[in-house]
Amino acid sequence: MFRPIRSLMLILFAFLAGIFFERAGSSDRCLDRGGAMSEGLCIGVDE
Repeated sequence: MFRPIRSLMLILFAFLAGIFFERAGSSDRCLDRGGAMSEGLCIGVDE
């Protein structure tokens, strides 16, 4: 019984780590282009 729960916990942890990793990467890209992050959105960058 513990093995399926452990597998689900590991999958959830990997998913959340991926979300935080991607958010940090998008924040870095925004700041490199001279923008600012506001509530998860990049403000002040023209393509």
